[in-house]
Amino acid sequence: MYEKQRLYLRLGDQVVHLNYGQWGGGVVVEEMTSIVVGGTCLVRILFEDGQQRTFNNDLDSDMCCYYFGVRRHQHPLFDVRRPRATRSAKRLTKE
Repeated sequence: MYEKQRLYLRLGDQVVHLNYGQWGGGVVVEEMTSIVVGGTCLVRILFEDGQQRTFNNDLDSDMCCYYFGVRRHQHPLFDVRRPRATRSAKRLTKE
């Protein structure tokens, strides 16, 4: 049975960390989502201090970055500057 993860962040989302203001703002630069049932979902965030940090991205997990203080800088429903990044559908073509 396939269990789909509930992802919190997507590529390009701007974030802040509530507990580490000294890091500055950040942007999601990489998404890693396992296709294995029960596998991990990770995001890599590049913060203004120049460090990349990796967080769990599955809202159904107690280890999700949301519960550790990572928040989107602007809510996606009210972001008029750009739509959220969409996942590209991989298409197999016969040649």
